[in-house]
Amino acid sequence: MDNTIVFLALLGGAGLGVLAGWFLFNKGKHVSATLQADISKKEQEVERLNLRIAQAQSQIKTAEAEARVAAKELLSEAKAQAAEMEAKLEKEQGRIEEKEKTLDEKVRELERQRANIAKQEQEVVSLKTELTAASASHREALEKVSKLTQEQAKEQLKEELVHEFSSFYAGQAKLVKEQFKEEAEEEAKNLLAEAMQRYASEVATESTATVVQLPSDDVKGKIIGKEGRNITAFEAATGVDIIIDDTPGAIVISGYDLARRYVAKLAMEKLIKDGRIQPARIEEVVAKMKEEVGKMMLEFGKRAAEELSITNYPQDLLKIIGRLRFRTSYGQNVLKHSLEMANIGRMLAEEIGADAKVVTEGCLLHDIGKALDHEIAGTHVEIGLEIARKFKVRPEVLHCIASHHGDTPIESPEAFIVAAADAISGARPGARRESFEAYVRRLKELEEVAKGFEGVKRAFAISAGREVRVYVDTEKVDDLGQARLAKDIAEKIEKELTYPGVIKVNVIRERRIEEVAK
Repeated sequence: MDNTIVFLALLGGAGLGVLAGWFLFNKGKHVSATLQADISKKEQEVERLNLRIAQAQSQIKTAEAEARVAAKELLSEAKAQAAEMEAKLEKEQGRIEEKEKTLDEKVRELERQRANIAKQEQEVVSLKTELTAASASHREALEKVSKLTQEQAKEQLKEELVHEFSSFYAGQAKLVKEQFKEEAEEEAKNLLAEAMQRYASEVATESTATVVQLPSDDVKGKIIGKEGRNITAFEAATGVDIIIDDTPGAIVISGYDLARRYVAKLAMEKLIKDGRIQPARIEEVVAKMKEEVGKMMLEFGKRAAEELSITNYPQDLLKIIGRLRFRTSYGQNVLKHSLEMANIGRMLAEEIGADAKVVTEGCLLHDIGKALDHEIAGTHVEIGLEIARKFKVRPEVLHCIASHHGDTPIESPEAFIVAAADAISGARPGARRESFEAYVRRLKELEEVAKGFEGVKRAFAISAGREVRVYVDTEKVDDLGQARLAKDIAEKIEKELTYPGVIKVNVIRERRIEEVAK
């Protein structure tokens, strides 16, 4: 039993060994075939690599050959260029040597000329000395013969010439002066006429009253209020007078301050529209309207500056400029007057070649002081200068402001133009308002001033007070006195009378001789 088990075990072991051997044999055959396939692939790759190496070596040899050929060609080209440059340098060196020779010759020639000039200068000095000596001896001889010194002879000749030709040259000087004056006046008239013709402006003037239309006459009672409290509060808040009369459907706001009248007009219209008219509401609305009018002033100033192409003005200055919209002078709106001046002045400046920008700014700012003259002591010129200096306006414009009324002597063409534009704008028909009584009184004052001078026979104010025509006694006033009289009358009018624009003084000296033929 035990032997059988041993035998079976041996037999099983032998079988397992046979199976294992057979498996290992087959596995070895398979591994060997795989290795042979890999080896053949590697050999093929090696052959391909060897082929590539051979091709690369062939290409290297070809490239080396081509490089040798290219190097030879470059070397030959470089040698040719070097030879060409060497030839050019030799040629240029030859030219330089020729120029140096030419310069040397010129230097030698200049030295010869310098020597000749020095010799000639010595000769000239010698001749001057001889001439001076000859002139002195000749003068001494003349003085001995004439028994007069040189100074005495000059003085005598001068007296003879003055005596003989003074009247002739005086007449010629007068003729030339009159001719220049006529030409200057004619040119000035043409320039002014052209400027006034090119600029068209409205002729309506501002008044001292504003009319507010009412929806019905019943509103008048609300405006007055109980015991007049509403109208009293309104007048106190606005600083104007309210006139309520029998005019149907309207009330009148009266006052010389246009800004206050405008605030009162806006406030009254708002109160009428709202219907609540009482002291507290009046104060509230008036305060709001004042704020709105302040904004409007800034807007007016901006528009004026934009219209004249003026930039970089601060808002505070623009607001002061805008205040001129609510200021009048002889019924003429000051801001409109300044804009009109600026346009006329710019055209005049362009015609005569002056600085148009300085003229434009001078015209716009010339009456800036009138915006605050009721708040600050001083003339509007002084106040305007202070305002302009505060905002660092350039000196040329300051001079235009200071001299536009003659307070400061005019020293620039631009200042002359500003003064002329001011006179043109203020003197044009319809620009300013004047009552009939004031008009008649001004004409009489003009005539009385002219009649107060000795030698005046008659005086007439004509051309709406723009000219005073004076007739003088020919026995008492000669030609020279005629010119002096016209100047004296003009100066007295400037000092004693107040008038818009300019006044022309025309003194007429007429001599008539009559004879009767029988």
